[in-house]
Order: sequence, then C-alpha cells, then structure tokens
Amino acid sequence: MNRPSFFSPFWGHRVPGHSASAKTAGVCAALGALAGPFTARLESQLKDQLGQRVRAMTGATGDARDFLQPAGDPGLFGPDSAAWQVHAHFVAMMTGGLSSLMLQALHPRALAAVWDHSSFRTQLQARLGRTALFVATTTYGGTAAALQTIERVNRIHAQIRGTLPDGTPYVANDPELIRWVHLGETTSFLRAYQDLSLQPLPTDRQDLYFAEMAQVGQRLGAHDLPLTRHQALTQLQAFRPELRVDGRTRETIALIEHYPCAPLDRPLVSLIVRAAFQMLPDWALDMLGRERSCPLEQAAVRTALQSLGASLAWAFADTGVAARARQRMAPAVTNPAFTAAGSSPGT
Repeated sequence: MNRPSFFSPFWGHRVPGHSASAKTAGVCAALGALAGPFTARLESQLKDQLGQRVRAMTGATGDARDFLQPAGDPGLFGPDSAAWQVHAHFVAMMTGGLSSLMLQALHPRALAAVWDHSSFRTQLQARLGRTALFVATTTYGGTAAALQTIERVNRIHAQIRGTLPDGTPYVANDPELIRWVHLGETTSFLRAYQDLSLQPLPTDRQDLYFAEMAQVGQRLGAHDLPLTRHQALTQLQAFRPELRVDGRTRETIALIEHYPCAPLDRPLVSLIVRAAFQMLPDWALDMLGRERSCPLEQAAVRTALQSLGASLAWAFADTGVAARARQRMAPAVTNPAFTAAGSSPGT
C-alpha cells in the first residue's frame, strides 16, 4: 500500500456537490507526486539528526553496519531471544545503565577497580560508550565477534589489581566481583525495560533473559549466576553486607547526576537520571539517602520516557544495531514483539 502524501488530506478527495476539472485533478496529482519524495527526505533528515544527538549523548563511536555480517549468524542468542528484545530499547538501556553504575558504586572493591584504572570520572560518556559497545556486540554481533569481545575484556580484567584506601586488596577478575557487576547490570536493564517499554516481558521471558545473560557472565568468569528473575533479586540482596557508601560513592553518584551533555540534551538527560534513581531497590535508595519519588512524578517521568522510546524506535527502526542484526538474519526473525519494539542506535 502506498503511503499517503503530505498533501492528500487537502487534495486527495472530492468535495461533495462539486466536480473537479481534469486540470485541477492533474495539479493535485502533481503535488502529491512531489510530496512523497519531500516527506521521505524530511523523515530521513529527522532520523539522522536524532541519531546524531543520541550518539553524542552516549559517546557511541561504532558503526551499526558492522552488524550486517556474517549473514545468517545468530550470535550468542538469536533474533527470538529475550536479550534481543530488551537491549533494543535505547531509553531503557541508558536508564538501566546509569542505575547499574549507581549500584556498582556501592561495592567498594568493584568501584575501586574502575576508580583506579579508568578515566570514567573525566570521561563518563566514553566509559558508557565502551560498555554499550560490549553489550551490543555480545548481544547482536556474530558469534566470533561476541566471543572475541568477551576474551578482550577478560585480558583487560586479568591485569587490573590494587588495594582499597584501607589496604584491602582487589583483582578485577574476582568471580564474585564479576557476579556483582553482572547482577547490577541485568536487574537494572530488565527493570528499566519493564517500566519504560510499551511491551514488557511476561514472567517466562523475564526468566529467559537472566538465563541468556548468564552465558555472558559465565564466559567473563562469574560463577553461580541466576537463571530466573527471583534468583537474581535474591542474589543481589545477599551482597548487602559487603556494600557501603563513602566519599568515592558520593562522588560517583554526583557525577552521574551531572552527566555531561550538550545544553540541548539536558532536559532529556535529567529525566533519564531521575528514572535511573527510581530503578534502584528501596534498600539502595536508603543507603544513598534518597527518597523514592511520589507516584505522580514517577508516572509523569515514565510517560515522557515511554514516548521518547517510541520516537527513537522509529528513528532507528532500519539503521540501529538491532535492526542491522535483524537484517543479517532475514528472513529468520519471527518474534513480532521484538520487531515492534524498535531498534537501538549504532554504538
């Protein structure tokens, strides 16, 4: 079916009681023919502008076209997986990503590993961009690319070690630290998706998401990872005796609250940061001395971000990482919920 032109509401039908002359009909047809290409160009420009804003805001540097190859390779999960569906929602992933950073900052050894061995305090966007690329590649990349990305991270982790200010030693490839980071990310990503997506997962696919993500966590060196949502929340709670809030934690939270971005992006980023706090468990908010927003504010923020998510899904429906991976697998994609959910931007 041809898409209606911009002019069709005004010129595309006859007025009752009047007969359009052949000349007028010809003018209408000509205008309609001109409007189609104009509308297409306008849409393309708008999508490009949205993509540029998102990439600038997140520090993304990769090219989504890299995910078009190798043809037919499903990667670690495949197009019908829960991971493909959840990770395609850009707003949920950014919100969940910031929320998981807040959680990670509560664990002194996990925080020390990035505090001492990365530049996240001065280059937060670049840090998030690298994390986004890792998630994108392990989720949507071909099998070889996903495994190579995991192995590269394992080599980096093997070189990271140090001591806390109180003298406690840490190593980045400690299986328990990797499990803590894994729990923080997966529970935060899924909670944000369930809250901000217009197509939340049913219980069985929520459990499937944790079972799928355990494959990545195990390859990174974690043990005894959860295979269901209930197990994940239980394991997260079990870490509470090891958590604390100190000066480093407070500085990290302040850095996230003042996420660096262009003035044009500030209203959106502020909404995402507010939502990220609301994704935290009650006990984490208590540790940080924060109160949960009132239901009215939560609903307003959720509605705004759901609308934004739908707009970005439209913008990246053909050119984002998830879309390119789906094209790589065509015509294998069969999950209509994932197809309708949209696509994450290039990373």
